[in-house]
Amino acid sequence: MASFLQIPDAAKGHDLNLFCVPKHYEEDLERVIIPHGIIMDRTERLARDIMRDMGGHHIVALCVLKGGYKFFADLLDYIKALNQNSDKSVPLTVDFIRLKSYCNDQSTNSVKVFGGDELSTLTGKNVLIVEDIVETGRTMQTLLSLLNGYQPKMVKVVSLLVKRTPKSLGYRPDYIGFEVPDRFLVGYALDYNEYFRDLSHICVLNENGKEKYKV
Repeated sequence: MASFLQIPDAAKGHDLNLFCVPKHYEEDLERVIIPHGIIMDRTERLARDIMRDMGGHHIVALCVLKGGYKFFADLLDYIKALNQNSDKSVPLTVDFIRLKSYCNDQSTNSVKVFGGDELSTLTGKNVLIVEDIVETGRTMQTLLSLLNGYQPKMVKVVSLLVKRTPKSLGYRPDYIGFEVPDRFLVGYALDYNEYFRDLSHICVLNENGKEKYKV
């Protein structure tokens, strides 16, 4: 089972005034639940674990857009650093896919996949899927089912966050950064209707923010 840093349900988080938060979001957030520095430290360790397990093979890193792009970029920077500063290194290439399963703050039952036509290039490859958050697990199960049709050699999934929710289908990624409470989180490229991607820390969205940016 993947190891992870657990954020308890009772965790109060941190006061916004202790961190640099864009002024236009100050009224829309409850608390900082994971500061940026802790995200980076945990991401560095995930990179080490991934290279330990997959470092003997050429890795195709598949970024799940849009929410995964920041985690993807930082994770690959750490993997590249390990590649450059160890006696053993592997080729690393990248690809991108976009999935959509949200309307406002509610997960829908349908998952839309964009960019799947290029996945034929993954046949016979060792694939690392990089995701921002796993909630019900339906989105990732849809992607894995799609990928299996292209017959990759190996598929591993790393997710920065896994949400504890009664709606979960029981899916767990191979690598997990943090296990978090069932609250709507934004920041570090996690969005609410495309807003809050420019927030460095992971924060809890308040009701004011949900109403202000609702579509």
